[in-house]
Amino acid sequence: MAASAQPTPRLIAVVGATGTGKSDLSLEIARVLAARGARAEIVNADAMQFYRGMDIGTAKLTAAERSEFPHHMFDTLEVSEDAAVAHFQPAARAIIAEILARGAWPILVGGSGLYVSSVLYDFEFPGQDDAIRARLEAELAASGPGLLFQRLRALSAEAAEKIGPHNGRRIVRALEVAELTGSPLNGMLPEEPEYWTPTLLIGLSAPREVLVERLDARVQRMWDAGLLAEVSDLLARGVDEGVTARRAIGYAQAIGELRGELTRDAAIEETRALTRRYARRQVSWFKRYADTLWFDTSERGITEIGVLVGELL
Repeated sequence: MAASAQPTPRLIAVVGATGTGKSDLSLEIARVLAARGARAEIVNADAMQFYRGMDIGTAKLTAAERSEFPHHMFDTLEVSEDAAVAHFQPAARAIIAEILARGAWPILVGGSGLYVSSVLYDFEFPGQDDAIRARLEAELAASGPGLLFQRLRALSAEAAEKIGPHNGRRIVRALEVAELTGSPLNGMLPEEPEYWTPTLLIGLSAPREVLVERLDARVQRMWDAGLLAEVSDLLARGVDEGVTARRAIGYAQAIGELRGELTRDAAIEETRALTRRYARRQVSWFKRYADTLWFDTSERGITEIGVLVGELL
């Protein structure tokens, strides 16, 4: 179905790979709406921006930038806590419902594909079992993802193919869901999901060579802006006690540099390589969103895109 054939949208979502300007566009759309006398509030769907103190390495909007419009789901977790999409989905949907009840436009923005999908699409996550999860995570810590992946593949080749052999956390979750429901597929989004609420889905893209240049420069700016000092503070606040935050791209490499395990050049180059790889995965994920209206940010500026989006509302 084309975006123009959908019911009148109630939710605006801005998606795309890291470095394409999603946060800036969310502000521009809110400004366009404000100029028309409408109100907008922004809801974060970038898992790493949930964390207090993880600002430089996540390219989080500053407090001053966020003060222009209400922002939600930023700085909601300590770095010692683990992010979970099953917890995020009901929290984000409740906030969106409250924004709609206030007569404002909710703008969902982020590049964490599963987190975005969990809000956009009519899908409920199975429950959790702490004992099962702890047992599977202990196996993962003891022997790595290999044996767990083989077990998953024996249960469902389809689930194994979707997750891949290296994503230990998702493998653990799939096996947990299998024990709870009988199939690991019950914890995955359907192939052709329906929207939870009518949505205008905006995607930002850029040619690969342009995006790589932006991302490489962005990584250098992270170090120049004081990433090591930020990470040093996070270590004092217990970032090593969690699973999610300490593995974030750039943060893991900065930790390695602070501990003498990586040189500055090696830390930066590893971060660049991982960021490029992550951007490729994001592009693949969001290309599955059939109703997305895409804008190439190498051809149009963010301000112009904001105006064009406003004309659709």
